[in-house]
Amino acid sequence: MNPPRSHALRKGRQSLPGHCYLVTIVTRNRFPWFRDPAIARIACRNLYADVVSRHGETLAYVVMPDHLHWLLQLEDDLQDAVRVYKARVSLMAGEKLWQRGFHDHGIRREEDLRRVARYLVANPLRAGLVDDIRDYPYWNAVWL
Repeated sequence: MNPPRSHALRKGRQSLPGHCYLVTIVTRNRFPWFRDPAIARIACRNLYADVVSRHGETLAYVVMPDHLHWLLQLEDDLQDAVRVYKARVSLMAGEKLWQRGFHDHGIRREEDLRRVARYLVANPLRAGLVDDIRDYPYWNAVWL
């Protein structure tokens, strides 16, 4: 039996406006596009672009060399938010950056958003990219 494809993981699932989601988006073939500071900055800036922000508020994010973790409070449809974000970043970078699909985790009411955000932004530390998160430029959280 074959494992499910990432782009098919959301089939039949519905997103709930007003709820928070932790989204992971991976680059095509796990290529480390975001080692290039110019492309990493494009990925960061576009989380706050008007066309993306209409779909939800970015609460926290971290851009890793080959993927992105994004904590957002949804305004409408999660698939639309991710689709618009991915398309905009690829267009501005001039490359098809992303693999199809994405992974999401709906944050339950009892989960602490700040704890989730702290875990998310600590990814560069766990990956050994930096010894101090203040030395990693590609993350943000509303609780700063």
